[in-house]
Amino acid sequence: MPPSQQTDSKSEVLVMGAGNFGSCLADHLGDSSHEVLLWSREEDVVKHFNKYHKNPKYLTDHSFPETITAIGPDLPSADILSKIDVLLFAIPTEGLRETLTRLRPRMDENNVPLLIFVNKGIEVGTQALTLEIVADTCGKEFARVATFISGPSFAKEIIRRQPTSVSVASLSQAHAEKASKLFHQPWFRCYTGKDPIGIELAGALKNVYAIVTGIADGLGFENNTRASLITRGLAEMTRIGAAYGASPLTFLTLAGVGDLFLTCSSPTSRNYTVGYRLGKGEKLEDIIRTLGSVAEGVTTTKGLKTIIDELAVVAPIANGIYEVLYEGKDVREQANLLMAHPPVSEIDLPERRRGGPVSQLMKKLGLEE
Repeated sequence: MPPSQQTDSKSEVLVMGAGNFGSCLADHLGDSSHEVLLWSREEDVVKHFNKYHKNPKYLTDHSFPETITAIGPDLPSADILSKIDVLLFAIPTEGLRETLTRLRPRMDENNVPLLIFVNKGIEVGTQALTLEIVADTCGKEFARVATFISGPSFAKEIIRRQPTSVSVASLSQAHAEKASKLFHQPWFRCYTGKDPIGIELAGALKNVYAIVTGIADGLGFENNTRASLITRGLAEMTRIGAAYGASPLTFLTLAGVGDLFLTCSSPTSRNYTVGYRLGKGEKLEDIIRTLGSVAEGVTTTKGLKTIIDELAVVAPIANGIYEVLYEGKDVREQANLLMAHPPVSEIDLPERRRGGPVSQLMKKLGLEE
C-alpha cells in the first residue's frame, strides 16, 4: 500500500472503547499523524497499553504507534473533552445511553467535537437507533451533526492496511465530509452519504442475518444456501428499512450489501460464529459465555423482532432466528419451515409510511423530512 497521506492539520482524537474496532481505528488515526487518546474501562488494559504499546486483550500481536495514549478507567474529564477535536464511540450499543448521559454534562455545547459512531445495534427495550439515543441524551443539536461510519471492515485487516472502503453518513453533509477527510487514506476509502438512519439499520441488521448464514453452514448446507440467505436477507433488510423510513438505496451501499456479504461469509465474524456453533448443536448460553467478545446480532434480534411486528413487515428469516435464539426452537426444524414457505414475489418493497419511525425522529430533531 502507498504511505499514509499526511493531513494539513493534526486532530486531537478521543476513541471511546478499546475493543477490536476501537483499537484498530485508533491505530489507523494514530498512523495518520493524529494525536489519539484511547479510553478503556479496564485499568490493566490502560497500564499495559501505555507501557508496551500493545492491547493485552484485542489485536494482541500488533504494536500500536506512540501517537496513541490510553486513558481510563474513569470517564474523560471536562478538561480532556474541551481539548479534543473528534470524539469517536466504539462501545456496544447497549452501553451507549449510559455513557452519553454521563459525558454530556462535561461537554461544552459551544465547543462540540466531531461526533463519530461506529457501533452497530438496536437498543433493547426502546428499539432506539444510535441517532435517537444521541438526541435523547445530548439534545437535537448534537444529533443533527452526529456522523456514522459503517461498512465491510474487519479490524485485523485494517491494522494490516488491507484495502478497505466504508460509508460515512450524517444529517449534516459538512460533518460527513469532515469525518471522511479525517479517515481517508490510500488503504481506507470513504464514501459520504446523507442517510445515517439507513446506515445504522443496515449495520445492525446484517449481524442478525450473519447468525442465520452461520447456522446454515453449521448444519452442513453449502454455497447455494449461503448465497440464497444473503440475497433474501438483503431483501428483508431493505423491506424493513423502507418501512422504517430509510432509503432503500442505502442497502445497496458498502454499509448495506457490502457489510452483509463480508459478515455472512467469513468465519472470523463473531455473529457468524454464534450461528455456526448453534448449527453444530451448541447451546446459546455456552456460546456467549465462551465467545470472548460481543456479538451484537444476538441482542439486535430482540429489538428487531419488535420493529418487525410494529411495522407489520414480512420478514420470515428474522422471525425464524428470533424463535431460535429466544424461544428455543430447533435450528434444523426452522430451516425446514423456511424452505417450506409458499413461493412469493422476489421484489416487494412496502410504501414509505407517514408518521413512521424516521418521521417521528426527524420531528424530534426539529427537521423536515
